[in-house]
Amino acid sequence: MRSSLMLALLCAAALALATAPTTTVAQNSPQDFVDAHNSARSAVGVGPVSWDDTVAAYAQSYAEQRIGDCQLVHSGGPYGENLFGGSGADWTAADAVGLWVGEQQYYDYDSNSCAAGQVCGHYTQVVWRSSTAIGCARVTCNNGAIFIICNYNPPGNIVGERPY
Repeated sequence: MRSSLMLALLCAAALALATAPTTTVAQNSPQDFVDAHNSARSAVGVGPVSWDDTVAAYAQSYAEQRIGDCQLVHSGGPYGENLFGGSGADWTAADAVGLWVGEQQYYDYDSNSCAAGQVCGHYTQVVWRSSTAIGCARVTCNNGAIFIICNYNPPGNIVGERPY
């Protein structure tokens, strides 16, 4: 009798845990980067990007070079590139891409330019129609700040061309 009561309590506890709401922990997987990019791209009718391990290896290598200083200095490499840096929070893939996409408000499609005194090149790189592959990396720097890099192949932001 006692073992069947114990079994019933264990089953009830397991059922309660299985159906309880859960808090999703922020993620930084390749799919998280791809999903954030593709959401922005879809909003303007641009096809999706996919993850590229070669581009990602480049991003990871460069991110590791920035661990000591966490400076937002572009790599100068063969890919398009967006950088993010932040401290005081556990910044995620979605945070970085969201910041870049937030520049959309400063981009004027008709003139293919940014509003005076504003930056919008990170946004245009995210939605650049011919950039079809991405690779990103995220590291925690020695000072505790977060450094995130996304590289794009082929690169976008070609002068005189519209992103979409």
